[in-house]
Amino acid sequence: MTTERRGAPARLLASLLSLLPARADLAAMGRTPGRDLVAGFTVAIVALPLALGFGISSGLGAQAGLATAVVAGALAAVFGGSRLQVTGPTGAMTVVLVPIAHAHGAPGVLTVGLLAGIALVGLAVVRAGRWMVYVPAPVVEGFTIGIACVIALQQVPSALGVPTPEGDRVTLVAAQAVADFLRSPDWPAVTVAVAVAAAMLLGARWRPSVPFSLLAVAAATVLAEAVSLDVARIGELPAGLPLPSLGFLDPAAVPSLLGPALAVAALAALESLLSAAVADGMSVDSRHDPDKELFGQGVANLAAPLFGGVPATGAIARTAVNVRAGASSRLAALVHAAVLAAVVLAAAPLVARIPLAALAGVLLATAVRMVEVGSVRAMVRSTRADGFVLVLTAVATLALDLVQAVVIGMVVAGALALRAVARDAGLARVPLHADTPGDHDEEERALLAEHIVAYRIDGPLFFAAAHRFLLELSEVADVSVVILRMSRVTTIDASGALVLKDAIERLEHRGITVLVSGIRDGHDRPLDALGVIDRLRADGRVFDTTPEAVRAARARLVRPSGPDRPVPPARTGGADSPAAADSPAA
Repeated sequence: MTTERRGAPARLLASLLSLLPARADLAAMGRTPGRDLVAGFTVAIVALPLALGFGISSGLGAQAGLATAVVAGALAAVFGGSRLQVTGPTGAMTVVLVPIAHAHGAPGVLTVGLLAGIALVGLAVVRAGRWMVYVPAPVVEGFTIGIACVIALQQVPSALGVPTPEGDRVTLVAAQAVADFLRSPDWPAVTVAVAVAAAMLLGARWRPSVPFSLLAVAAATVLAEAVSLDVARIGELPAGLPLPSLGFLDPAAVPSLLGPALAVAALAALESLLSAAVADGMSVDSRHDPDKELFGQGVANLAAPLFGGVPATGAIARTAVNVRAGASSRLAALVHAAVLAAVVLAAAPLVARIPLAALAGVLLATAVRMVEVGSVRAMVRSTRADGFVLVLTAVATLALDLVQAVVIGMVVAGALALRAVARDAGLARVPLHADTPGDHDEEERALLAEHIVAYRIDGPLFFAAAHRFLLELSEVADVSVVILRMSRVTTIDASGALVLKDAIERLEHRGITVLVSGIRDGHDRPLDALGVIDRLRADGRVFDTTPEAVRAARARLVRPSGPDRPVPPARTGGADSPAAADSPAA
């Protein structure tokens, strides 16, 4: 075994150890315990109805949502890379889990969560967290709008009081639910859902600090019990979490679940890092470690399925509540998990009586509040490209799955960005008077201008702009010498270098001498590797400055003896033409 192979396990172990919580992270939990306790309790009040609602929406039930909030919330708080992040079941993850639950049942969802946890730990080990910063803002905004629409559509059956129709396309399921409602209206359920959603939306405007979601759900539950409303309830919940078990795991089903697991891992990484970034922006001195955050989410998702929990991510809404409530350390997220655990142990019978329509109202209001209208309006107005990417990502999120939507949005955003950068690339003919010293008389300046042309290449010379550059440069005519000024070229890739080589060869084939000036440091490598200018350099046709190139061009134009008379310009093509006398060997 080579030394390199022996060192690989050691490097892997060192990478894993570096992702574990540092002593300073844990010590910070004792600095302001009072503020963290208040913040954690506040977040738990907000998280309770959301955990119940998202658990039911995922297809695994309210208990799964609570188990996720407790187990994943606690582990991600300890092992994550943000001291303010709150983890649990989210609407975005629910959207992905619904089709998995339809196709593979609860064991499939739990297996996907376990595999996603492994994938997240792997992403953390290879330090993939830093790449998430390259997701464009219009993609994130469109993704959020699409998720909000999907969450709202998922709540239509419960809000209308009809059984959830079969299917994994939320638009079709919602349409069928509306049709079922019209055949047999259930007004109590609609009333409860609308009242809870209205209380949340109006209450948030009136008193943003008051947890109207919990108050509205409690009021709806009390009212439903008092007047015996005929509405569906959550149903019986076990008083406690189940013992950890791998009984759900079927090795034979793992290959078919790898694709969904990677999609879940990608979504968990994206949403968690976005949420951590939001927390950083809302606080003064918080900066998350993206790789540690991926590791914490991986550990959380490895453990949650063992207790019957669904895959979890960092939750933007709950994290924002945590920051606003004054949290300063991981203790707040741990308190949030402990309070929810106490609810599971002590208040399961009360939770079981909550109407499903009330939770549907909570999630409908949550979907509405997810969309920042001002931010969306500003982004749509900023540029056509940003508006197009935002709308495309939102529609793709609604029509396809979330990971595909993000990929589509990023690809289109990248293509539009390349197009914009390519437009900055240009080829401009520049006058020689600024580059010819003052020791020439007017006649000689006119002769130089007649037979020498200088072109300045501006911006990037890469695949998206190179062919347009070749077309423009190849149309140069009626000159003897072309000077290519490259001091303003910002970058060169292989495609750009090859196109430049082709353009030079076409000009030389027509008998036009090509001189190059101002190649910047770092641009020699692609040009030399592809043989673009090595022949020019060997022939002394590459110069540091444009005045040097102009002097060399003049020397090539005047005859070696007799009066200074310029060589006639090249006007015909072909290697056998008279203009070929002014070839690279001249």
